[in-house]
Parts: sequence; structure tokens; C-alpha cells
Amino acid sequence: MAYRDNTKEIHIGNRVIGHGNPILIQSMTNTRTEDVKATVEQIHRLEKAGCEIIRSTVPTLEAAKAVSEIKKQISIPLVADIHFDHKMAVAAIENGADKVRINPGNIGTDDKVLEVVKAARERNIPIRVGVNSGSLEKDIIEKYHGVTADGLAESALSNIKRIEDMGYDNLCLSLKSTDVMMCVEAHRLIADKTPYPIHVGITESGTAFSGSLRSGVGLGIILSEGIGDTIRVSLTEDPVEEIRAARIILRTLNLRNEGIEVVSCPTCGRTRIDLIGLAKRAEELAEQYPYTLKLAVMGCAVNGPGEAREADIGIAGGNGEGLVFKKGEIVRKVKEDELFDALKFELDNWSL
Repeated sequence: MAYRDNTKEIHIGNRVIGHGNPILIQSMTNTRTEDVKATVEQIHRLEKAGCEIIRSTVPTLEAAKAVSEIKKQISIPLVADIHFDHKMAVAAIENGADKVRINPGNIGTDDKVLEVVKAARERNIPIRVGVNSGSLEKDIIEKYHGVTADGLAESALSNIKRIEDMGYDNLCLSLKSTDVMMCVEAHRLIADKTPYPIHVGITESGTAFSGSLRSGVGLGIILSEGIGDTIRVSLTEDPVEEIRAARIILRTLNLRNEGIEVVSCPTCGRTRIDLIGLAKRAEELAEQYPYTLKLAVMGCAVNGPGEAREADIGIAGGNGEGLVFKKGEIVRKVKEDELFDALKFELDNWSL
């Protein structure tokens, strides 16, 4: 069942999620939010890479006040990430945050959570209820004898109900774990028990290499089962890499098709060109174009021509040279040191 087709539609600034709308890509700034210039510069880089919703930590009143200035200079929604202090959530909302992310269990007593709810209701902005395996309530940990998928699901549903009982339902939620399969199971347990959009991610997944692999496995399963309305690939890396990884995951699952898909073959003893270097340069080049197409970088004459013909643009390497394909047809043969320029030429002239 495509759960995402039936979730509640909510508005986050100028974006809409839920109820079958496209799955949006999120990231989080790693600058000091108080440093408006640095934060805005990073958000602009993320926007260019394809980020559609950005989250920034708001640990101080200075950071909350910076939200107002940051929003004036960006064009995507800004989510305020709050831990522990409800006053920071209220201040961020008052300064124009498009959404706040809280863990009600960390915020504290009902009166504190209610203050956040009242501020959100006044401006009709959504609250993301975020549950994390690293901050699960003690009573739930004791009940399930540790951190478990059942515990994560129970915590999420309990905290959602807590805010619903305060008369507010402009909500979305997330439940994340460092344990990939626990995270998968928790989402399976909760998907048909809540009407709210779900933000999916594997928390603290690791570096660009290991984190992308672990996120690809976990999010691939969750998203393929129809769960998830927004996505973040959490990496210990420049957050731009999170956007690249998320786009590949969504494209691989045929959930989003924007952008250029670059495919390349593994090298073998038949390869006579610098395929690894060429493929890396082709990926970097592809990010500069707004097209939706498939670009193939193939290494030899065995499978290369066939694969390249199936792409919109492709090259198939030979011995110090290669064939250039466009829409399945060979357009010319060039020397190895001209292959990259040939790809660039075809991309530059694709819309002509």
C-alpha cells in the first residue's frame, strides 16, 4: 500500500508534502545558525544541489533571531531544530520559522509543550514530532528492555497523541535509529497507524561512503514500501553530499526522476581509457544541467556500445579513443583526451 498517497497534506512555507505530493529532499546546515552569512551561503549551495527544505539548529535566542534574517535571503522553507528548551521553539516561530522540529519527551512538561503548540497554532505552521533511538523515554526503554522498533513506534504515537490532545494536528513525524533494520521495522509498525506525513532517515549513518550505503539500504526498503513523504540522508560530510545521495536513492526507486542519471561500467582488463577519472568528471559535469536524461560512460567495446545506445547521451571507450552516442545513434569517434569535451558539447547543445 502506498501509505504516502493517503497521508495528511501539510504546507511548509512554499512547499507542500503528504497526500501523494512528491517526496521532498531535506538537509541540515552545520554552520552556527547565529552566523547568518555563513548559514545563508551554505543554504544557497544546498539549494543549487537540489535541497528543497532546510533545517537549522536553534540552541540560543541569538540563533532564533537569526532565523528572521536567514529567511529573507533564501527561497526554500526553513525548519528550526529544537532540543530541550521550549522557549527556543517559541522564539524561532516568532521569528518566522516555517516549521519546528521537537521531541516532546525532551521538551518536558505539558505546559511547556503547550506553549510551543499555541505559538505554532497562531501562525499555522507544522510541528515535526521527532523520535530518536538515542533519546527514547526511560519508561519505554524499561518496558521493552532496551531500544526497540516497538518502543520507537510507541513513543512516536504517544507523542503525536499528546499534541493532538492539545487540539493541534498540523503535524508530521519522524522516528529514526542508527540500527538500519530497527528503523525499517519501526516504520512498518507505524505507517498504517498515523495520518501524518513521515520524514524518513537513518540517523547518524556515518561518512559519505558508509553512510550513503547504510542509508541507501534502509531508506530504499522504507520508501519502496510506500512510506515516507520527505527524506534526509544524514552524513558526516559536507551536507551537499546528502542531497546527492538522496537524489540517487529517489531516482533509483523511480520516485523522483529529475536530473541527469549517470551510469558507468566497472573497469576490467579490457578498459583502455581512464574510465574512472572520466566517470567522476562526468558526474560533476552532469550536476550543472537542469535536464532529465540518462548519460552513459562505458569503458570498452564488449558491452559499452549497447549500453551507450540505450542512454540519451553516451560514450563507449576503445583503445585510446571512443564513440559518442546521442539518442541511440553514433555521432562521431574521438580521441580519448577529447571524450570529456565531447560529452560537454552534447550536454551544452541538448536542448537545441
